[in-house]
Amino acid sequence: MSNPGKGIYDPAFVKELFDRCSKKYILFSYVCSMGFTERWRRQCVEALPKTPEPPQTCYDLMAGTGEIWPHLMRRYPDIQKVIAVDISSGMHQRALKRLHDMRADKIGFVEDDVLASDLPPSSADLIVSTFGLKTFNSAQHQKLAELTASTLKPGGAFCFIEASDPKGWWLRPLYIFYLKQVLPMVEKIFLKGARDFAMIGTYSTNFGDASNLADQLRAEGLEVTFRTHFFGCATSVSGRQPVA
Repeated sequence: MSNPGKGIYDPAFVKELFDRCSKKYILFSYVCSMGFTERWRRQCVEALPKTPEPPQTCYDLMAGTGEIWPHLMRRYPDIQKVIAVDISSGMHQRALKRLHDMRADKIGFVEDDVLASDLPPSSADLIVSTFGLKTFNSAQHQKLAELTASTLKPGGAFCFIEASDPKGWWLRPLYIFYLKQVLPMVEKIFLKGARDFAMIGTYSTNFGDASNLADQLRAEGLEVTFRTHFFGCATSVSGRQPVA
């Protein structure tokens, strides 16, 4: 990893990390999660509460390679725009090149630190995020909660999902061993000694789960449901902005 003096939650560190990961991210993520990441993306979209009107605009925060977009467009075929916000231009370019050329007319992109982006108030019918929460610390999660509350329209819905630390699960030691020992070994062997994907284990165990973010979102006045997925290996928060 380059520039080890930067904190792992520093936006510049995260950008450099995911720019380097971008070419191999889709394959590595799918194979090494044994397909669970795709399942959890689908569940993220399914968990979005119904909105008062058919949604027209969705923000995909920390959008990465955009693998949630097909799920969004299957559920919401009439959606007008998905605006992807991500600090890594490499990830977004990979998304459009490999996955979504046929949907480019519906995809907009903002290359920016999500927490520093100038998203208009009350402009989103939907907000989603998949596997980006772990790259934020608690103070950054608070800013995300504030951004979500300010950006959603009345009745607007959100869902965020993230790989988590399944505390209490009897197979947790094996899961943590897989994250922190097996994945780095696979990366070292097959990705020419890279150590970027090895950060997944560090980020995930530091993150814990989404329960703290759920509390932060509730404190901003949002209706919130917290869920666990596959024994706590992922957790999600979903809900909506009250209509009145």
